[in-house]
This record gives sequence, structure tokens and C-alpha cells, in this order.
Amino acid sequence: MTENEPQQPQQQQPRTTEPSPWARDTGGSGHDQDHPRQGAGGSEADRAGAVQGGPAGTEWAGGPGAVQGGDGTAPGVTDRGAVQGGTPVAGTSFPGVPFAGAPGSAPEAGWSHGAQDPGQPGQAPGQMPGQAPGQPGPYYLAPGAQVSAPPRPRGRGKVVAGVAALVLAVGGVAGGVGGYYGYQAAEDATVVNALDAPPPARQTGGAAEGSVEQVAQKVLPVVVQVQVSGGAGSGIVISSDGSVLTNNHVVESAANGGPVRVQFQDGSTADAEIVGRDPSSDLAVVKARGVSGLPTAELGTSSDLRIGQEVVAIGSPFDLNGTVTSGIVSSLNRPVRAGGENGSQSSVLDAIQTDAAINPGNSGGPLVDMQGRIIGVNSAIYSPNSGRSSQAGSVGIGFAIPIDQARRTAKELSENGRATQTVLGVQVTDADRGGALIREVSGGGAAEQAGVKAGDVVTKFGDRRIDSADALVAAVRSRTPGDKVQLTIGTDRTVEVTLGSQPAPTN
Repeated sequence: MTENEPQQPQQQQPRTTEPSPWARDTGGSGHDQDHPRQGAGGSEADRAGAVQGGPAGTEWAGGPGAVQGGDGTAPGVTDRGAVQGGTPVAGTSFPGVPFAGAPGSAPEAGWSHGAQDPGQPGQAPGQMPGQAPGQPGPYYLAPGAQVSAPPRPRGRGKVVAGVAALVLAVGGVAGGVGGYYGYQAAEDATVVNALDAPPPARQTGGAAEGSVEQVAQKVLPVVVQVQVSGGAGSGIVISSDGSVLTNNHVVESAANGGPVRVQFQDGSTADAEIVGRDPSSDLAVVKARGVSGLPTAELGTSSDLRIGQEVVAIGSPFDLNGTVTSGIVSSLNRPVRAGGENGSQSSVLDAIQTDAAINPGNSGGPLVDMQGRIIGVNSAIYSPNSGRSSQAGSVGIGFAIPIDQARRTAKELSENGRATQTVLGVQVTDADRGGALIREVSGGGAAEQAGVKAGDVVTKFGDRRIDSADALVAAVRSRTPGDKVQLTIGTDRTVEVTLGSQPAPTN
């Protein structure tokens, strides 16, 4: 047929009772989901063996071996070994296209022209419908000719296989990527348990010089607990044969012969006796019986202390032996009455103030510098609960007797059983506008000899400012009998005094 020849009307075959497994009627859409339409709008029988992959709407009727994957422009291919993927092979014939063999040659074996087709009535074997006997091609299927269902197209199988391979490849890549990230996530999610880690190596080096640890190691062996009926405090070993420095208020309840006992850091204990005590300075010395070779404390000095320097407090707060706390010197020359506001003026301390925790039971224990030297004897704390029935605790304000004062008193108590007080020879009270108002001057005392009179207001003692009566008493107590000191009276008058002494009362 040529382009100018009129086409014969296509005769459609009735729809077969069983739909073709390779083509679905999609209602004239031209394409179904999986396969190109086989002749748009035609029946499945019409489309059996039609061009696979051709454009929608073409109705080329081919034999069972029609072009697979062709471009839809080669009608009437009758060879069972038809083109796969649109490429002509030997033994195929298209309109106007000669055999691939030599001119006039027969098709190669296995490429017979429709020899396997059932043919039509009266048709010679091997003769295609509409073909004259002995006439070579073109091999058109006659309009309306019955076509048997083709075998499963091999081209589609290749497509499916290709798709499957692609899916497998993509799946493999996705699986690999997913596996890699899964492995990474699993590594990131690895559980770490501290209980499975080995313990660290034991510390073998010594404590750093100047550390709280080093201070504690040095000082703890010389700190003891002093036990009496109804309570306990702390003490400092000052001699290898058992002399212990402590507060007077720690042992005061045993002053009339009550039992006193000393417990050392190793847990051993020894009975003790009071050697001497001084209520005015709140110091006492006791001696443990039957001991020798004890480690002794190294005494420092309180004359060069600086506000802010680090200190350590050691003692037995609330019966907790060998407790170590640390802090700083938070103030100096703080006048404090032993026993708080209920104490008498005769027990005023010229105290070192510290924020190292000091609690009941720390009394009599040491305040230590960072070289492990004793710089004070812990004696009192400030507590807003002091007036209540509950026992007071540390609020970060504690007080210690300066070691320079405690050393002198402890030596006198150890040697004589009694101590002497440094005195000015006056009775004082607070002045209205600050300072210490002289109420009475003792005859023959240091103040009278220097020309101090009743009614004078002392505002300075040496270079220390005096703003209250307790401040003057504390300043005098901080000195040694015989010291010469300049007093400032009022704003501009000054006098020099030589401080005197008197035996300290024992009750």
C-alpha cells in the first residue's frame, strides 16, 4: 500500500471472553499503568501481537511474532523471529525493505514467513493471508483475519528484568547507605556505663605543699578531744608528755574535781587533770596521765596576720572527732565576750574572726595557717539562735584567741597554775559619741600614772581606733605587761602609759 492508496476500513473483532494477560482495556486513555495501549480503543483481540511500545492510537495488526519495543511504524511484520527493541534482524521483512539476505535468497533457517501460523481456509502452507501463491511479501495480515494470542513477549520480560535489576541495585545502594548510617547511629547510641570503667590508680604522691590536705596531715595528730561530764571540746597537744591547751569554758564544769579525759586521733584515751585555767582569757591547760612521746603542735604568730589569708580549723564539732574545715581570716582585732552577750567584760577577747566553720565542740581546737602553724585557739561563734533552747551552729562567723596572747597565758598556767592579766587600771563604759569613757581610775595604776582622769574618752590605743569600752579592754589584753602604749584622749590629746598586771581570777 502507498500513501495515496485509500485505506480499507479496519474491521474490529469482537472482544474475547478472556482478557489478554499482556494488555488491559483502560477505557480509551491510550496507555495503561504498565503497558502502552495496543491500538487505542480496540479490543484486546485486535491488539494481540500488536506493536509493543508503539505510540498510542496505532492499530498495526501483527502476527504472533510482531515487533517488540518497535516504534509502531512497521506494520505487518509476520516473522516469528521479529525485531526485538525495534532493530531488524535477518529473516524479517518490512514493506519496501528487502530481505537481509542476498537478493532473491530464501530466508535463513528458522525464519520462515509465518510457517507456524495456522493460516486461513484454502491457504497454502506457509502462505500468509492475502498473499497470492508463490508471491513474495509484502506480508500483510488481511483485514479481519483471526489472530491467535501471542506468547508472552520477550521484550517485556527484558524490561521487567531490567526494572527488577534496577530495583535490586537501588535497594542494594539504599540498604548499604541505610546500613552505614544505622551502624553509625548504633555506634553513637553505644551505652557507656561508669560502673564498667576500671577504678583509677591509687594516689601515691604526697599532698601539695600549702594545701588543706597537707595542713590536715600535719596538724590532725596534735588535736585531741577533751571530754568532761555533760560535754566535750577540743584541745592542742603542746608537750610530748601530755600537756593540752584548751578553753576554760570546756573544762570549767570539772574545776571542782570532776573527771576529765583526753581522746587522741588514734582512738586511744587517757585520764587528765586541770593544771590551770584563766576565765578572763578563756584559756586552760590540762595534762593527760601516763603518756609520753606525743607529737606536739608548731606555734606560729598572730602579729602579722592579714585579712583574707587562708586558714584551717580542726576539732570535734558535735562530737565528730578530727573534723577539718577551711576558710579565711575575715577580720582582726574583733572584741568578743566569751559566752556571748551574757559574758562579763572581764572575759573580752581580742579575737581573730574567720569564716572557717566552727561549731560547738570546736572550742579549744586550733586555727592554723597554710604552713600548719597554730595562729589561734577557736573559742566562740556568732549565732542568731544563741537565745533559743536549740544549740547554735556555724553561720560563717567564728572567733579565735590570737596565739600570741594564748602562748603567754598557757606558759604561765603550765608553770604556775595561774596566769596574770595585762591591765590599764581603769573602769570603762561606752561613750555616747563613740570611744571608751573612763568612769573610774585605779589608784597607783598605769592610767593614773600617765595622767588619765575620769571623764576622759579614749579614742585610740596605739594605732588602733577605739569605738567602744570592749574595744579598749580587748586592746589592753592583747599586750604584755610592761608594754608602753600611746593613748589618744578625745581628738588631740595623747598620753603614754606603761601597762601593768594583776593575777587572773580563777572563778
